[in-house]
Amino acid sequence: MTSLGLVRVFGARTAGVWRLRRHVGSTRPQSTMSAWVLDQYGSNEVLRFSEDTPVPTITSSSQVMVQVHAASLNPLDVAMRGGYGAKMLKLRRDPFSLMDNGSEFPVILGRDVSGVVVDCGSAVAHFTPGDEVWAAVPPWKQGSLAEYVNLTEFEVSHKPKCVSHEEAASIPYVAGTVLSALVNAGGLCRDSSSNKRVLIAGGSGGVGTFAIQLAKAWGAHVTVTCSHNAEGLVRGLGADEVVDYAAEDAADRLEMMERFDLVLDGVGGHTEERMVGLLKPWSGAKYVTLVTPLLNKTDSLGLLEGLLHAGSSLHMKALEGLISNGVFYRWGFYAPDGPALDEVSELVDAGKILPVMEATFPFSQVPQAFQKLEHGHARGKTVVSVIGDHESGEKEMVQDGRPEAAAHQSATHN
Repeated sequence: MTSLGLVRVFGARTAGVWRLRRHVGSTRPQSTMSAWVLDQYGSNEVLRFSEDTPVPTITSSSQVMVQVHAASLNPLDVAMRGGYGAKMLKLRRDPFSLMDNGSEFPVILGRDVSGVVVDCGSAVAHFTPGDEVWAAVPPWKQGSLAEYVNLTEFEVSHKPKCVSHEEAASIPYVAGTVLSALVNAGGLCRDSSSNKRVLIAGGSGGVGTFAIQLAKAWGAHVTVTCSHNAEGLVRGLGADEVVDYAAEDAADRLEMMERFDLVLDGVGGHTEERMVGLLKPWSGAKYVTLVTPLLNKTDSLGLLEGLLHAGSSLHMKALEGLISNGVFYRWGFYAPDGPALDEVSELVDAGKILPVMEATFPFSQVPQAFQKLEHGHARGKTVVSVIGDHESGEKEMVQDGRPEAAAHQSATHN
């Protein structure tokens, strides 16, 4: 196993270039590790590289320690960097935090991981050291922008064999989000989706590109809204119909289509007002939004009042949908589910789901990766290569300057 460290090398053409130094060590992790941490919430400058972050230890019989080979960023990471959901997530980490004012820092972001198991609790039955695995790290746990991460056996799945760690890291969190939205909130599954009409709002980002592929793998008819320059990408992933949301006739085109059994909304705002009416009336159709006010309300109003306001909003919208045209209004949330990732792994190995990556950054350039994600209009996922390769010694890591080519290559490599 290798240990990672960052050193700064000064040269004539730049004030400083970060290089990744790998120290060849023992087969077990040392007591400290390299990680990108937050000591406070804020914008990009609060990201701090640390070489002395304590390595997470196995504290329960069901835990698995994973050496991180690759991670990826999600919009949630950018929001959490600014403090989004801090009150609710702190309570989830420690229910007794209501009784004190203790700090949750340092916080490690990163919700996706692909890597190798290095240690297991005594009750772990499905994994052994050396297994290649992937997982989505729940937002209330320390994340994957580090050398090691601890998860439970039930949050981890064996990595698809046909993809690299970087490609694998682009999938788990969006998979957990989409599966929860489509199955738990939307009532779809592999055996009930044939010929169902699904509308995906915001189809070119990480959630959208995965949702297109999963719905198609399950046999659904998929319509997508996205920008004009993303049409080729989403059609390549299987979308049956594509509507440019910025076009003047976008609303008219959607109105002229046959009504939908399910709308998955990853955009929110005015999109919600327009798309609830596109569902089939009085037929059990469901509108599932991933843009909910829950964490914003608890952040701004406090836990109790925030929960009451959010719950009241959900109740009113659900009631309005049922009364007006018999449709169901639901919120979709990420849910950790290692066994569900087993099915996704099979679909990836079968070529039915492809990783879609817009850009890959080295571990030394995590702040730049955040900046890339903040620019918006994503075409797939932004990935961080933590190890990259398995050579010893020192290697300078350089960002690929062709993110659009990377997305196209990942989306069409099969």
